[in-house]
Amino acid sequence: MASSPDTKNTIFFGEQCSEILNNYIAKSAPSKVFILCDENTHEHCVPLLFQQLPADLNSELIEIESGEAQKNIATCQQLWATLSELDADRDSVIVNLGGGVITDMGGFVASTFLRGIPFINIPTTLLAMVDAAIGGKTGVNRAHLKNQIGLFSFPVYTLIDIKFLSSLPQNQFKSGLAEMLKHGLIADKDYWETLSDLSQLTLADLEKLIQTSVALKTQVTSEDTNEQGRRKLLNFGHTLGHAIESYCLDTADKTTLLHGEAIAIGMILESYLSVKAAGLTTESLAEIKRVILTTFKKVSFTEADITALLKLMKFDKKNSHGQINFVLLEAIGKGKIDCQVDDTAIMAAFEYYLQD
Repeated sequence: MASSPDTKNTIFFGEQCSEILNNYIAKSAPSKVFILCDENTHEHCVPLLFQQLPADLNSELIEIESGEAQKNIATCQQLWATLSELDADRDSVIVNLGGGVITDMGGFVASTFLRGIPFINIPTTLLAMVDAAIGGKTGVNRAHLKNQIGLFSFPVYTLIDIKFLSSLPQNQFKSGLAEMLKHGLIADKDYWETLSDLSQLTLADLEKLIQTSVALKTQVTSEDTNEQGRRKLLNFGHTLGHAIESYCLDTADKTTLLHGEAIAIGMILESYLSVKAAGLTTESLAEIKRVILTTFKKVSFTEADITALLKLMKFDKKNSHGQINFVLLEAIGKGKIDCQVDDTAIMAAFEYYLQD
């Protein structure tokens, strides 16, 4: 069973990241440093990273195509083969430089190659900084079912530097904001209220907000590393959101959604279910819908779409004994795990989401 490291000693922010990385390389003297990236981080982030590294570093750059469609076992097989061809050994280290696909899959590849080699996460998207790179989850999708193959495995370090966000597209920024809003909804009403109005946001504010999200997530994950109890709170919006994300990825006539875009929908839907099954007030529900739709466009769903989504939810990792388990809200800032609702309520949630 995986154990959680002391996150105070493994997650670093800002200018200290460069020092931490170089000290690690100097002390551990890895046989080779493998930098995993995609074409976007190769162009925008690799040059920034190499500015921080020793000129004589024994390194190899491994690039994959970007996008959720690459997050599968076939890509892992290619990466394992590449590592073998480039003489990776247990004294090598993998640096995952990218968004959630890179950190999830890179961590999984590192943790399974030669029964495990060390890896470092350097998240370059807001989503990865506040969610994917934090908490020790690694994995890949199977047949577009989110993260069905994976394990809990922690990086040596997670290094969070907002300078990597300078080239991030607006839609990717919004995708990360969805997970930050989730942190407020499940655990911190004041944080939710701060995020509800970002019109005066500065770069300095952003770094503080990221640190707050990381603190909220690590507090939960350190108490429940393997998601047997309280960590399930982090899945708010994800039971329906993951189904929506998978369905849109695998359906030709649907627009592919970023993770945060799908989770934003899931949070509105599951907030509606919270009124029916967990005690959330209708006033809070209206506030949640208003705030989320201020940032995220509404997506249309037909009755056939919703029927297909109900079938997909039966594959959710959080299910147990044939029951679909939801995380719902008792109030803004207070989540409740292991809730069940019927299909009729879910259909009604979609009606509420779609209405003006």
